[in-house]
Amino acid sequence: MDGNASPLPLAGIRVIDAATVVAAPFCATLLGEFGADVLKVEHPVGGDALRRFGTPTARGDTLTWLSESRNKRSVTLNLQHPEGAQLFKDLVAKADVLCENFRPGTLEKWGLGWDVLSQINPGLIMLRVTGYGQTGPYKDRPGFARIAHAVGGISYLAGMPKGTPVTPGSTTLGDYMTGLYGCIGVLLALHYREKTGRGQYIDAALYESVFRCSDELVPAYGMYKKVRERHGPHHNDFACPHGHFQTKDGKWVAISCATDKLFARLAKAMGRPELASSSIYGEQKIRLEHANDVNEIVRDWCSSLTRAEVLERCNATATPAAPLNDIADIFGNRQVHARRNLIAVDVEDLGETIIVPNIVPKLSETPGRIRSLGPRLGEHTDEVLKEVLGMSDDQIGELRAKRVI
Repeated sequence: MDGNASPLPLAGIRVIDAATVVAAPFCATLLGEFGADVLKVEHPVGGDALRRFGTPTARGDTLTWLSESRNKRSVTLNLQHPEGAQLFKDLVAKADVLCENFRPGTLEKWGLGWDVLSQINPGLIMLRVTGYGQTGPYKDRPGFARIAHAVGGISYLAGMPKGTPVTPGSTTLGDYMTGLYGCIGVLLALHYREKTGRGQYIDAALYESVFRCSDELVPAYGMYKKVRERHGPHHNDFACPHGHFQTKDGKWVAISCATDKLFARLAKAMGRPELASSSIYGEQKIRLEHANDVNEIVRDWCSSLTRAEVLERCNATATPAAPLNDIADIFGNRQVHARRNLIAVDVEDLGETIIVPNIVPKLSETPGRIRSLGPRLGEHTDEVLKEVLGMSDDQIGELRAKRVI
């Protein structure tokens, strides 16, 4: 863990993470990495479903939970119990941010909607994450990242031409994207509150986060009714060569020549500088018109060399090229280690050292920290109720007997 003792920018900010799985909790995780005190509110029975998502550990919780619930304090609370709802209100009164991802109307049904909570705490910032947002005809439909990828248009573009659309990489990509947008929203709202004293809620929809990253799809369809189709490993709408090529040893490289100058570098790397002359393929317009031929030339060249040899020649001519890394490649990558993108954290109750992705972005004066990995269910319930709400051991014992906590 980072031993840097400088004050973190969000120190003093208290976040209640009452959400589940990845999207809204990821926002809370990011805030916690930069100093916020994150109280993970979970149901006493089972807790967050993320505890069971992925590879289980000897403790029962998964590696996903340990990695993505870092720096949080787990508090069990049954929000459907009247006393549990009241305790939640008491915590909200002393919080700055609340992250939730219940279906629209669920918190309202329990008497814990924005209308109630904002009266209790006018400075509250509430991140609300759902599949389709709090409004619109689809608002009550269940939403997950895979659904968001489909509705937001990214899944349609992933796969081979005329083939079955596939999941674009991680099945939870839309969750992480929405967590990032949610974090931006929270930081903006904190800035606004600093100036005005007023809180607000943030309405984040999974599909909207995916849809926002759509290049020129919207204006191209709006102006020309152009529908982009699946391109497979090559994207020849704007540049060529611009895709993935297999090497002699069965591995893959990505090559991107977005300009004529970059193609000239690739031609030099291939030992065929004449290909970059204006009479052959030196102009992007010509390369796009003959994309299949150009890609075939590059494909043949790559297949005649190992991945290491292709990359060595491309790097020697400053041609944009990189390996398609699997996780084993990433663990062995010099850049990853130089940037400390992996960090080992001791988990005492497991007696294990777990390697997790390190914090991004990297701040020069106040870099984030990983203080702990995902907590045990209810590990901090007593601690938080005493510290934040001033409750006694007897009061906490009564709540536990009633199964409120």
